[in-house]
Amino acid sequence: MGPADPGLGDTPAVVKNRGASGTDTRPEAIKAIPIRHWGRWIASVIILFIFFLLAYSFIKNPHVEWHTIGQWLFKRLVWHGALVTLELTFIAMVIGMVGGTLLAVMRLSKNYVLSGVSWLYIWFFRGTPVLVQILLWGNFGILYPRLFLGLPFVNVVFASVDANRVIGGLVAAILALGLNEAAYAAELVRAGIISVDKGQTEAAESLGMSPGLTMRRVVLPQAMRVIIPPMGNETISMLKTTALVSVISGHELLSNLTIAYSQNFKIFPLLLVACIWYIFFTTLLTIGQHYLEAYFGRGFGDKEAAAAEKRAMKRLQRKTGVDPGVF
Repeated sequence: MGPADPGLGDTPAVVKNRGASGTDTRPEAIKAIPIRHWGRWIASVIILFIFFLLAYSFIKNPHVEWHTIGQWLFKRLVWHGALVTLELTFIAMVIGMVGGTLLAVMRLSKNYVLSGVSWLYIWFFRGTPVLVQILLWGNFGILYPRLFLGLPFVNVVFASVDANRVIGGLVAAILALGLNEAAYAAELVRAGIISVDKGQTEAAESLGMSPGLTMRRVVLPQAMRVIIPPMGNETISMLKTTALVSVISGHELLSNLTIAYSQNFKIFPLLLVACIWYIFFTTLLTIGQHYLEAYFGRGFGDKEAAAAEKRAMKRLQRKTGVDPGVF
């Protein structure tokens, strides 16, 4: 009896699935042996050991002064600075997103004046560092000591005010951060608008919708799927960029802590207090970004489509009392 001959006790199913070598080729008869990646395990152990040493060295370092961190973490000065940081981030991002959307629409306009002005604005604010822009707005009173309201070229003035009273540290920070963010947000919004298929616009125009209505109701809602992820990153980056406002004493988190450690000389512990608050706010923003991406990304991708189909099946089952899976 050769190796390819059927055994006396074999069933017809086994005989049918025998290969040329006489072995059973059915999937359930094949035993998969996992590959042992010993190099990965060794590298993981080494990395974890190094991380443990660094963490232990940092935690046990007496210069960290954990008791000082605990004392200053929730002090009123720190709380006030943290709230101003959030205020700066929120207002600057609102200015940036609204201005960026307007600039993106202008950039895509067929009017050469509008597209040219938009391009010039983006070119300037992306071409200069945000720290320089903060310093420029902080010293705006040098360029224009007084702000006037009146008729140009005829020296008719209705009212005037000292520029430093209007554009203080907080206002200068908002203007610098918001106007700078608008230049970057414009490119993000423009990329999102371009990603929407032109057929959507053509279909909306065929229904008699105006260009503005088409942009608001058709294009921008679909573009949000592309805009939200990088815009979320911009928001997190803006939160950390507010630390630059300390150069003009904007009274945000780092400014207040700088004032504190210039008096008690607890430099490193108070800088760690700032790091803790920034990491906390960044974590909250990351969670919010995740849910926004999930909301605007509904219906895109295999996982989202499968989840939407599953929800639809459950709704149908609740309404009819019949399991759709039996059909």
